[in-house]
Amino acid sequence: MGTKRKTIAVTEQQDSWTKSQIAAGKSANESEYIRDPVRRDRSSTASIEEIGAALIEGELSGDSEPFSPEQFQRKMMEKHGVGTA
Repeated sequence: MGTKRKTIAVTEQQDSWTKSQIAAGKSANESEYIRDPVRRDRSSTASIEEIGAALIEGELSGDSEPFSPEQFQRKMMEKHGVGTA
């Protein structure tokens, strides 16, 4: 993947913080330090979109059925052989 050069302005405090994080080994260089939150934001946005799509799919799947926790537990215990001698 190609890269594009960007020029950004940061405060002296932000510059000092960035440099201290690199010195502490939290990033290889300033570019990597700045790219990390962009990657995390992109990943977070993708996750939110996936959740939204799943919610829409669920809404479109029809009416829900009544749920009984006791029935579900019995079914799972039978399925997995729990509680049987």
